[in-house]
Amino acid sequence: MQTLQAMADVPPLRAAMSRIWAAETHHTPQEVMGLTFRNPVGLAAGFDKDARYIRECALLGFGFVEIGTVTPRPQPGNPKPRLFRLPADHALINRMGFNNDGAEEAARRLARTPRPSGFVVGGNIGKNKDTPNEHAVKDYTTCLRILHEHVDYFVVNVSSPNTPGLRDLQEKQPLRTLLLELQDHNARWGRPKPLLLKISPDLNPTQLDDIVEIAGQARLAGLVATNTTISRSGLTTPAPEVDQIGAGGLSGPPLRDRAASVLQYLHLHRPAHCALIGVGGIDSQETARARVKDGADLIQIYTGFVYEGPRLIREIRKAWPA
Repeated sequence: MQTLQAMADVPPLRAAMSRIWAAETHHTPQEVMGLTFRNPVGLAAGFDKDARYIRECALLGFGFVEIGTVTPRPQPGNPKPRLFRLPADHALINRMGFNNDGAEEAARRLARTPRPSGFVVGGNIGKNKDTPNEHAVKDYTTCLRILHEHVDYFVVNVSSPNTPGLRDLQEKQPLRTLLLELQDHNARWGRPKPLLLKISPDLNPTQLDDIVEIAGQARLAGLVATNTTISRSGLTTPAPEVDQIGAGGLSGPPLRDRAASVLQYLHLHRPAHCALIGVGGIDSQETARARVKDGADLIQIYTGFVYEGPRLIREIRKAWPA
């Protein structure tokens, strides 16, 4: 990404990158959540944590990028090493721990970064590691306030497995309280921004029913399905090697079936106004098409992008239903 930054600073190279990667294909812009997406392929949260690569993501051909997860205060994240490849599975395990420069710095970067025409930026927000869950609402509302004029939509992250206790906020009562409070704050700054919730692939049907109910009560604009999983089932990588890596969220093809199953369930039960963003194990035209059939209005990639490179973005865009 640093190399791409340097290349993008040279006008002829920037123009060449745009011709190679970002030339639009046959589909028309997507109207989702009241926003116009120039194309439906986004970069999932966790890659551009600090809004450093907005221009570069646009040049690579993404239609949108989700920055973060952003927390109110800067934090270093978990000790290194904390990101691991499983090449035999084309998968990743990460336990990053919301390492980021904080909401104020993200806002400053977004304010001084020219936004490419039609390029949508979402803000994925979370709480600081040392903030008790009973005070989590304040962290999320702080991020909402600081980033409100700089992003096009928000995603509430309570589903990362890498911040101790964070997933407890997915339980019905704390989640309802959090989302209703966020929507109250969201309405205070003129036009409210679409508010979405990113959910875990490890939820059971009862918990998914709770999510659907709360999505309606809190007037959520959408759901992002899904985050990484704590499961280690179905891996080709030898178990001793996986055990040596230790804790963290698993992403890539081993997550695919579970992420698709959650998306299918939400598609059947979601409130009518609730958009769905599919993410998890998308690494080809075929897997992208399947996720659209499962109900996704938009998709995001991360691990597939790591393994397949920028060509994956264009391939998926070419395969998207017209």
